[in-house]
Amino acid sequence: MEKKFCSTNGIVRFAGIHLIVEVWKAKNLSSLPKIRKILKDAVKACGATLLKIDLHKFSPYGGISGVALIAESHLSIHSWPEYQYAALDIFVCGEVNPYNAIPVIKKGFETEKIQIVEVKRGIF
Repeated sequence: MEKKFCSTNGIVRFAGIHLIVEVWKAKNLSSLPKIRKILKDAVKACGATLLKIDLHKFSPYGGISGVALIAESHLSIHSWPEYQYAALDIFVCGEVNPYNAIPVIKKGFETEKIQIVEVKRGIF
């Protein structure tokens, strides 16, 4: 049985794609319900299978850290509302397209200032 890998051109095979996403001038960074919805909607947009979302809110600034555990890996967030900044990771494998989560993230955090770095993980 042949193992299934992600691939971009049929030549390079890799275990997964990891997007490192930075969001600036963002809103909704201290709202547990809004971040939960953004993560849930981002997972759906990617075509991934949501297993569980776990979030924690910190004080005094209300930053949130958490993860959406998916069958295909994870999405995570760490927010700094006092700087209008959030750092997200989207790590997926299989047929999941992590780039489909980007419009959901932009809309949910009401920002256009976003930086993305792609890393192919497990190049075979």
